[in-house]
Amino acid sequence: MRPPPTLLPFLFVFLWSTGFIGAKFGLPYAEPLTFLLARYLLVLLLMTIFALATRAPWPADGHQYFHIGVSGLLVHGIYLGGVFMAIKHGLPAGVTALVVGMQPLLTAFGAGFLLGERVSARQWLGLVLGFVGVALVVANKLGDLPLIAMLLPAVVALLGITFGTLYQKRFCPHFDLRTGSVIQFLPSAVVTALAAWASERMSIEWTPQFVFALAWLVLVLSFGAISLLNMLIRSGSAVNVASLFYLTPPSTAVIAWLVFGETLGGLALAGMVLAVGGVYLARTRVR
Repeated sequence: MRPPPTLLPFLFVFLWSTGFIGAKFGLPYAEPLTFLLARYLLVLLLMTIFALATRAPWPADGHQYFHIGVSGLLVHGIYLGGVFMAIKHGLPAGVTALVVGMQPLLTAFGAGFLLGERVSARQWLGLVLGFVGVALVVANKLGDLPLIAMLLPAVVALLGITFGTLYQKRFCPHFDLRTGSVIQFLPSAVVTALAAWASERMSIEWTPQFVFALAWLVLVLSFGAISLLNMLIRSGSAVNVASLFYLTPPSTAVIAWLVFGETLGGLALAGMVLAVGGVYLARTRVR
């Protein structure tokens, strides 16, 4: 049974937010690129079986294969690789989410040039408010971290998810989610395997925590959240879809509070209210 369309954005935000929690569970037992490679290979195996069993249609020409593959490499390979590398090297998940949370602002700039979308003053106000709210949520997590070295992978992740969303909206907004996922994850697996082989020992400690994290990221994130993201890109403007990422850091903070007991101060709660209000403004069309 498919959820009502009005609930899809909120379901996406919740599922996407759990990705940071899954990474925190699994990264102590595997290097980041090796972890991602295991995830990609398992997704490819399961989704290929599912696509063949359901006789899902494949793209009609090579151009579509290329565009879907490029969008997948940006959204999965570059984005996830950057996020996992940043967290592995000590950048807190909340700060990583803040960096990636700049995506709506970058998308708003790019949407006008690449997609011809008009961003209203109301949407700009919402994007700015949302960013301020996200900054307040994670402000107490910054501390005295050596940010420069750890921020680089997160910035790369930000560029990957931003350009990946714009690229997909421009060149391949419509494709079958079953076969499209196979095409998207294949180049990500190849590039990640080469990078892991060159820079990591490629060893995994198969603890129950790692198995749980891997299963969660494969089934809930790669199947559930990515399918929802593709549906949202297909049906909405790039700015509307990107604005949802402002809700990821507050949502992650709440989940981390429930799962790990991380505390939320008054500043963080105020930031959540601002982020939600900003997303509301950014996703509301002026009539």
